[in-house]
Amino acid sequence: MKTLLKGGYVVSSSGTVKADVLLEGERIAAVGQGLCPEDGADDTEVLDVSEKLLFPGFIDAHTHFDLHVAGTVTADDFETGTKAAIRGGTTTIIDFGTQYPGETLMEGLENWHKKAEGKCSCDYGFHMSITDWNPEVSREIDKMAEEGVTSYKLYMTYDTQVDDKTIYEILKRLKDVKGIAGVHCENSGVIAALQEEAEKAGKMGVLSHPATRPAQAEAEAIQRLLRLAEIAGAPVVVVHLTCEEGLKEIQAARNRGQEVYAETCPQYLLMDDSLYQLPGFQGAKYVIAPPLRKKTDQKALWSGLKEKEIQTISTDHCSFTLKQKELGLADFRKIPGGMPGVETRGILMYSQGVCSKKITCEEMCMALSENPAKLYGMYPKKGVIAPGSDGDLVVLDPRAEDVITAKDQLQNVDYAPFEGLTVQGRIETVFLRGQKVVENHQVVQEKKGRYVARRPYQEL
Repeated sequence: MKTLLKGGYVVSSSGTVKADVLLEGERIAAVGQGLCPEDGADDTEVLDVSEKLLFPGFIDAHTHFDLHVAGTVTADDFETGTKAAIRGGTTTIIDFGTQYPGETLMEGLENWHKKAEGKCSCDYGFHMSITDWNPEVSREIDKMAEEGVTSYKLYMTYDTQVDDKTIYEILKRLKDVKGIAGVHCENSGVIAALQEEAEKAGKMGVLSHPATRPAQAEAEAIQRLLRLAEIAGAPVVVVHLTCEEGLKEIQAARNRGQEVYAETCPQYLLMDDSLYQLPGFQGAKYVIAPPLRKKTDQKALWSGLKEKEIQTISTDHCSFTLKQKELGLADFRKIPGGMPGVETRGILMYSQGVCSKKITCEEMCMALSENPAKLYGMYPKKGVIAPGSDGDLVVLDPRAEDVITAKDQLQNVDYAPFEGLTVQGRIETVFLRGQKVVENHQVVQEKKGRYVARRPYQEL
């Protein structure tokens, strides 16, 4: 079966051009003007996508599905999470598998394969979170590359954190195989001290969450990470960047000649810490780590995207119901940290980014498709609309308008962080490897996702 999309505007990082796209099997067969079905061919479906935007399938390189954390399990597993993702135009996710203390990396990877296999409605890969570093685990890095895992996650806080010596050793080892690590940067010591102070003062409500995880704690950890990476001579990714101070540390490292990449998320671009002041326990919906920051930080992050200082926009999708959030009703430290986001990222970036003239369509394509494909070893198989690439396409109608509501979403949670927000544009149709999986903004085929074995990253 072939599909010919006629009359749309194909978006890439280098420009937006009016062109037809022919899908044949799982791949893109041709891109150009005036494409027509072959004479006598009756196996080609022709779709009129006039005046609509055609993006490469979006890639979300930061999700947490079916994760045991904070005394509970995330509300979205791979089935519900990827179904929500595909509706929102995300055709590939990279989830964070975890090697728990005492496990090998292969054991951790096998556990995540069991969680995901047969359940995913979009394609998927895994980063591996390293929590237990030793000579055996170091030797496994080569085997992991053979399994298509070329990127890793390190934490500088939480009970999964690794110390500075270990960070240095891991970065140096990953350099051997052209691997790369994404790092959660917060100073765990100062957070612990501030949390103790809050407890002694009897301040155990939601407002103490942002107060005990200040921007300075993030910026200090970023600075320390980047100095360790400088000594190791290794590239690194700063994940979910939230603040201007952290961005300045990244800029300083780049000025020293370091190879540093940065990721941010829609919540940090579009929300601020005033949400923690909502009445009752409502602010708990927005308890994430690092927390939401100031409006001045939002401005700095948008500028960072525009200036290509920030390369990717992911979600850090880590969803919990309101009931789960109530685990921290009497103690803010026990509120499960995380928010949903895979379903709305694409349209938020179009509506609040492109339509608000903060970024262009081309910059949106770069941050949501092309850069993550390159950074995580999938380009040009994914991340671009070009002959030979996977038939992953997002058809976005720029003239439509919607309102985000919890009632309408597929994410397995009972609230929507952007409840009531009117958005311009609608993700109308989505193709996954040539198959139409979303039509009229509704999922029409489920569980068509496959595991993506990834290659080493490409320097951006």
